[in-house]
Amino acid sequence: MFSEAGLQRLQDVTGERLLCAFDFDGTLAPLVPVPDDAHLPDGIRDRLLQLAECAPLAIITGRGIDDIRPRLGFAPAFLVGNHGLEGVPGWEQLTAAHADACRAWLDRLRSSLPQIDDGLLLEDKRYSLSVHYREAADPLLAARRLEELFETLAPKPRVVAGKFVYNLLAEDRCHKGSALVRLMECSGARHAIYVGDDVTDEDVFRMRHPAILSIRIEHSAASSAQLYLPDPGDIVRLLDEIVARLRRAGVRNWLRGPA
Repeated sequence: MFSEAGLQRLQDVTGERLLCAFDFDGTLAPLVPVPDDAHLPDGIRDRLLQLAECAPLAIITGRGIDDIRPRLGFAPAFLVGNHGLEGVPGWEQLTAAHADACRAWLDRLRSSLPQIDDGLLLEDKRYSLSVHYREAADPLLAARRLEELFETLAPKPRVVAGKFVYNLLAEDRCHKGSALVRLMECSGARHAIYVGDDVTDEDVFRMRHPAILSIRIEHSAASSAQLYLPDPGDIVRLLDEIVARLRRAGVRNWLRGPA
């Protein structure tokens, strides 16, 4: 990311009508064993507030909106939850269909998970479900048995594996990538920067959208991201680089109206 070529690509998009979008866990906030313990570091929040003066922000997370909102401590221009399924303007009917699918899976999972391992954690996010197995006695065995269980669910879910977590979503084309494109359409953004760290962020990275610069936290040979940050802590430098470029260009957040 911080090579001469990487910084030039950043420079190419940091102009008027830029939308800056971020995942939360593992991107803005450090990963923690218990999801409820995640929080936004003060230094990151301060930089996001500075960035919001120059460009609208979007947080696109796997968490539900009611969960993520108090963790931020500020209101971004767009807050999208459940991997792109919740909070996207115009997608209300699609969101309701996902809620129906999750209700169909819940009873089965609640009764079956304790039989697999007592260390499993089920998150009901209304429009998607997450099953965490980091604390399982045998994570590899738990993962295999969970995959077998998911095959028996109806309607068949889209299962997206993450870092010791499986995300269950209804099968359709609503995901973080399509949500970001929709936000660009709604806002009139010409370019977007998207930063993420996990498997569901690949829905953005794989698009290779010409107006979106995609950046992954830590390198992965399997990732389709255009650039990567070598270390999670490098998000601080990236935010500083974006703010500095927008300020030099005299760019302001157009969604906030005249200063």
